[in-house]
Parts: sequence; C-alpha cells; structure tokens
Amino acid sequence: MANHKSALKRNRQNHKKNERNKGYRTLVKTLSKKVRTEAEAGNKEQAQKELKTAQKAIAKVGGKGILHARAASRKISSLTRLVNRTP
Repeated sequence: MANHKSALKRNRQNHKKNERNKGYRTLVKTLSKKVRTEAEAGNKEQAQKELKTAQKAIAKVGGKGILHARAASRKISSLTRLVNRTP
C-alpha cells in the first residue's frame, strides 16, 4: 500500500482510468462479436451496418491509446475482410 500522498493519488487515478478503459475494451469486444455473428449468419447488409459502428469505436479506442494503434488497425482490417468475404 502506498504511503505518500502523491502515490495514494496516483493509485486513485489509475483505478479510475482502469475502470474507464475496461468499459471501452468491453465495448470493442461486443461490437466485434456483433459483426462476426452477422457475417457468419450471411446478413451482409446488417454486418456492414455493425461494421461501421465497430470501426468508429475501435478507431476511437485506438486513438486514445487504450488499444495500441496498430492493434486497432488490425482489428478493423480483419473485420472488414470478414464482411467483404461474406456472400
């Protein structure tokens, strides 16, 4: 446990940021899952709609540094490829 005032404050800040970031990461997983589900079901139009919202969220999370920028690009790329290959 931290003893200094600054260390205690840092712990509080880290805890808040961790909780906030956890929500963003969960959102990305949920949206990615929706895209995959629609693509696997063969609903190309619905998958494209879901992809658009997922892309926006993933780019936002990547820009904030919650997800590494290249990891975010990779996720967007793989989801786009999946939707484009859907018959």
